[in-house]
Amino acid sequence: MTSSSPPAIEARGLVKTFGSNRAVDGVDLTVAPGTVYGLLGPNGAGKTTTVKLLATLLRPDGGEALVFGHDVAAEPDTVRGLISLTGQYASVDEDLTGTENLVLLSRLLGHSKARARSRAADLLDAFGLAEAAGRQAKGYSGGMRRRLDIAASLLSTPRLLFLDEPTTGLDPRSRNQVWDIVRAVVAQGTTVLLTTQYLDEADQLASRIAVIDRGRVVAEGTKGDLKASVGLGSVHVRLRDAARREEAAALLAPVLGSDPHRENDPVALSVRIEPGEPGEPGEPGSADGATGTATAVAADRSAAALRALADAGIVVDTFSLGQPSLDEVFLALTDRPATTEESAA
Repeated sequence: MTSSSPPAIEARGLVKTFGSNRAVDGVDLTVAPGTVYGLLGPNGAGKTTTVKLLATLLRPDGGEALVFGHDVAAEPDTVRGLISLTGQYASVDEDLTGTENLVLLSRLLGHSKARARSRAADLLDAFGLAEAAGRQAKGYSGGMRRRLDIAASLLSTPRLLFLDEPTTGLDPRSRNQVWDIVRAVVAQGTTVLLTTQYLDEADQLASRIAVIDRGRVVAEGTKGDLKASVGLGSVHVRLRDAARREEAAALLAPVLGSDPHRENDPVALSVRIEPGEPGEPGEPGSADGATGTATAVAADRSAAALRALADAGIVVDTFSLGQPSLDEVFLALTDRPATTEESAA
């Protein structure tokens, strides 16, 4: 990004209130052009409200937001000419065919009849919907409707595409198809702001991620930055006997430095490995911390954890050490998992 190329999005101190509810509370964002930027947060965090502010659907009560250098409050018409928005739910007309949906919207955008039909045909083919082009949308699967909805967002190629929960409710195959579409869109130069409840989706697509909680950005960075911010690593354990899970959790907590997370699987635990104070086992400044690397510290701590379980006679079926998952990042930063956000309005 050069001085002549402003950020795709630049928000400073963005605020939106609904009565006594401060849904967006001083959000700062900077999104580089030509990237996928992930906006993640638990239910009610303010993700969708932030998107509506940036897309000119709501007017900010405080702060400012620029889209390619244009103020969303002072220049809304200019901003609308640069963006496109796909909301949480497919907005296609179920009584129209795939072709008719795209031609109608294309005509509303000012395209000629010939141009509208040509663009619709190109997009239906690109999105794998050509064979269903003449069928009513009511007969489409959820994945097909979502692809048609995203195709509608690209009738006029936007510089910035907002995708709000684009794969909610889709099966894994349809989700992968949407992911491929997002990658193709970005490869052509469009910037994407993605809100999602699926942490693996952000892991797959986003180059940078902002975590929002209670209307504020509580963490921002690359996936690696966020994962590294919540610990040296993460231990995942599956026990032979579910009845001994609480005993295992009590043993692991002091060794690894954080309270274990009880997975839905009744025999499974995951624990972040937290840095200790200098002089503690495995830390720089102590005899066995002379290696000085986070990897070595994490390996030492995980070995000590496994010994503690073995000494207590707790049988472990699987034991692994890896980077913290984005789910664990969420739990660490917000004390609650990411879930679908209902509109704050």
